[in-house]
Amino acid sequence: MKIALACDHAGYEMKMAIKEKLEKEGYEILDLGTDSTESVDYPIYGKAIGEAVAQGRAEKGIAVCGTGIGISIAANKVKGIRCALCTSVEMARLAKEHNNANILAMGGRTTSKELAFQMIDEWFNAEFLGGKHQRRINMLDEM
Repeated sequence: MKIALACDHAGYEMKMAIKEKLEKEGYEILDLGTDSTESVDYPIYGKAIGEAVAQGRAEKGIAVCGTGIGISIAANKVKGIRCALCTSVEMARLAKEHNNANILAMGGRTTSKELAFQMIDEWFNAEFLGGKHQRRINMLDEM
């Protein structure tokens, strides 16, 4: 499975830790940057990850900025993206089960590495429940 990763400067260290974890687990990584802690604009990277997932260049994405708020807003501007900003393992599971989130966002300054890894594992292992949730996804897609 190919996973897209994107971050701004505040999410760089978290992105690199996530990249190392996922590569060790055998995932193929599409690293969309940024490549340092030098200040950059998160909308560039939110758009890049949104487009990569929407176009099928990656099956899922993980986006990181300082809080996860800005990069998730940017990613969600791309049609077909359901980027969920999560702050707990339960939110990560529900983002997949109920919203079929195709990008997981988190804060590099607000999330511990341990929690980030737990959320990723939970999100990857969760299954979309469909049913009434599919009806709601269809509504989102029509917006």
